[in-house]
Amino acid sequence: MIKMIATDIDGTIYSLKGGFSPKVRECINKLTQNDIKVVLVTGRMHSSAIHVANELGLDTPVISYQGGLIKDCNNKTLYQRNLPCDYAKKIIKWARKNKVHINLYIDDKLYVEEDNETIKYYTHDKFIDYTVCSFDSMKIENVNKVLAIDINDADRVTSWVNELKKQYPELYIVKSTPYFCEIGSPEAKKSCGVEFLCNLWNIKKEEVLTIGDQNNDIDLIQAGGIGVAMGNATDELKACADFITDTVENDGFVKAVDKFVFSECLS
Repeated sequence: MIKMIATDIDGTIYSLKGGFSPKVRECINKLTQNDIKVVLVTGRMHSSAIHVANELGLDTPVISYQGGLIKDCNNKTLYQRNLPCDYAKKIIKWARKNKVHINLYIDDKLYVEEDNETIKYYTHDKFIDYTVCSFDSMKIENVNKVLAIDINDADRVTSWVNELKKQYPELYIVKSTPYFCEIGSPEAKKSCGVEFLCNLWNIKKEEVLTIGDQNNDIDLIQAGGIGVAMGNATDELKACADFITDTVENDGFVKAVDKFVFSECLS
């Protein structure tokens, strides 16, 4: 019996075209009414993700920064794994050399060196404030993650992932959308966050349904007893999934929950 749903946000329950559909909202409300824990597991910063939790009426802890930070509904930090500051400095140097836009996250605040179209695109409709300043003027510590972005060239982002993985195999480096390259602690994975909460709540792996749509969700869906890929997921994620549901626009999340949770409850 499923006791916990660990779900990605963007592209899974949230559509860029329509936001949260009425069916998704109804489904999540029904899950919570049946005492099934719904946990948001996202690459977003916590200060953005908590707005989603509040909008959906969730009081469970939020797993943000790909699993690098878990906070409960009272803003208490339960788990945190930061990117070591020496690596953050190396990534900043690499970005400058290669003319790469990066977002720098320190203590759940967002910093950029240039106020450009990239950061405006990234923050649109996500409840995110940001500060523009030279990173040289900052104390680089308590780094949640670094995010490298090219909103126009997905192949370039793929090349960054491949290059940085070779250079820093000890870090967690992954694409979270075709245009985002995430750089974080090796313990800042979505699976780490799910495993932490399972241990906290004494929930078994087979009692967890996990669902996502991007390559950073591969280890997420492998952390659950049932791993579901959205119909709009990457081919790499679909290859790892136990089940492929419909797209986010067609309420694939709801259809997966109906199949593996509510049909089981009624059987």
